[in-house]
Amino acid sequence: MKNQHTDYSLIILIFILVVFGLTMLSSASTVAGFTRYNDSYYFLKHQLLYGLLPGLILFVILARMDPKIWQKKSRLILGAALVLLGALFLPGVGSIFNGARSWLNLGPFSLQPSELAKLALLIYLSARLTDSGDKLHSFWGGLMPQIIVIGLIAGLVAIQPDFGTMMIIVLIGLGVCFVAGMRWRHLIFLLAVGGLMLMAAIKKMPERLARLTVFLNPNFDPQGVGYHIKQALLAVGTGGLFGLGLGHSRQKFQYLPEVSGDSIFAVMAEELGFVFSIVFIILVVLLILKLLRLARQSQNGFNRLYLAGLAIWIGGQTIFNIGAMLGILPLTGVPLPFVSYGGTALMTLLAASGIAVGMAKEVTSN
Repeated sequence: MKNQHTDYSLIILIFILVVFGLTMLSSASTVAGFTRYNDSYYFLKHQLLYGLLPGLILFVILARMDPKIWQKKSRLILGAALVLLGALFLPGVGSIFNGARSWLNLGPFSLQPSELAKLALLIYLSARLTDSGDKLHSFWGGLMPQIIVIGLIAGLVAIQPDFGTMMIIVLIGLGVCFVAGMRWRHLIFLLAVGGLMLMAAIKKMPERLARLTVFLNPNFDPQGVGYHIKQALLAVGTGGLFGLGLGHSRQKFQYLPEVSGDSIFAVMAEELGFVFSIVFIILVVLLILKLLRLARQSQNGFNRLYLAGLAIWIGGQTIFNIGAMLGILPLTGVPLPFVSYGGTALMTLLAASGIAVGMAKEVTSN
């Protein structure tokens, strides 16, 4: 049996991003925390207690486990995720926040099943597509069963409704299928069908249609639905090259909505400026490239698909979030990985990263 070596460069990249994120959250959320809860560090404390702490425990445990167990238990993991998503619609169990039924009430804390569903889907597809082999080239015989699973999870998230998370789930699913060998024509067909279905759904939801209208026409309703992106662009532009200084954002004083959530990159750009925002983006890109390099070098099919899927997950969310803050993509409410407030999101990303660290041992031992 070959000696397994821990890939410390992967661990260092992950935790640099975690520390960066906690620092930025501490600064961005002070005004909102004091205004809502009379505690400037309310959001940071909750992120540490319900995101970082359980995430670190899972990271350490999962990094030491044999990755083969996830391949064997993939159906059970997916089933558990579906049960949690379904439980959201039980009376007294799911709670509504910002118009979406996305949270499970579990006594003193809450859980966001859609974040767990991302990891469950990634594990399931990596296992199933590894086993399917050349069947994936067949649309009906190999690809369609996986599309049904992706559609089922995406549908349960869409009816919450949470279209941003739904789009990330679809991206992860199609991305893993493509890495596994899905044909280009099948991918283009699915993207076309998905795009038509998304447009039909948007037309039936006035809020989503308004966001799309603002994206196409930035000057539309600047005091209403266009207010968010206007304030985000103002924050980004105010930062200049080196920013106003950590803690000195003006937009976080109740001008910019969701400063601790999907708008946190705008606060980052305002306080740290263009240079340090680029440094953050470079760190994310380095992590994605690291995961893709490990995927390419892996001799295990399941590990290869999982590592590539995790890179797609992190990269996709980052692009959706930053693109929205810069006005080059519509607002979707997608959080910035490792940075935005959300205990379940941070915990799940650290758990997913722990599994990746365990898989990296197989690559470094070769």
